[in-house]
Amino acid sequence: MNQQEWERSIPEDITGDILWTVEAYRLALFLSDIGWADVTKLFQDRRTISLADQLYRSVGSIGANIAEGYSRGTGKDRARFYEYALGSGREARDWYYKARHVLGQQVVEHRINLCTQLIKLLLIMVRQQRGSPIREVTDAYDIDS
Repeated sequence: MNQQEWERSIPEDITGDILWTVEAYRLALFLSDIGWADVTKLFQDRRTISLADQLYRSVGSIGANIAEGYSRGTGKDRARFYEYALGSGREARDWYYKARHVLGQQVVEHRINLCTQLIKLLLIMVRQQRGSPIREVTDAYDIDS
């Protein structure tokens, strides 16, 4: 299932919320949904049970923090939660790389790409909410508008 097919399966209570217009939220929710199958596979190998738990926590945290941050009243407060989501996105990307031996190269490349897209979006969101850049060089994360 690709992202467009997946989006058509989402309940209207979610898609009807203004939060659904945030691309990073949609991407994070998609990643957490497809991550379910990845984690299920990782739990089948005793060596990666702990990795599976960490991966699912980090993947789930991205969208949850975007949702919580979006609902905050000030830019500074929103930026704080978007930074949490950013950290979880980087953590998830790290765990996916470590899971490559079980999940396979093609799956891991796809998931790492999704994480990187989220990271790029979140860097922009943090900067917009703060009114100043995050403490890192963002040139490596330029994206096409």
